[in-house]
Amino acid sequence: MNTIETIQARLVALHPEHIEIQDDSASHAGHAGAKSGGGHFFLTIVSEQFAGQATLARHRKIYDLLGDLMQQQIHALSIKAHTPDEFFSTRN
Repeated sequence: MNTIETIQARLVALHPEHIEIQDDSASHAGHAGAKSGGGHFFLTIVSEQFAGQATLARHRKIYDLLGDLMQQQIHALSIKAHTPDEFFSTRN
């Protein structure tokens, strides 16, 4: 299983209605994190479980699920975490 598949599998626990993961590791070639094998990823996730939570609490939920991947398979993770109302209302 590659890193993106591993991230997706871990985040299933949040019952996402939408999830996008982009690997931007190639843009960071030569960066210290890239040298150690950790990738750079952009995550957009939409889950009802984020309702009523501040951004920090949403990110904490994600980091709790990905914890052991951080600094090993993941060096940097940019997160956009939305509720369905927040995400889908901006798409119409």
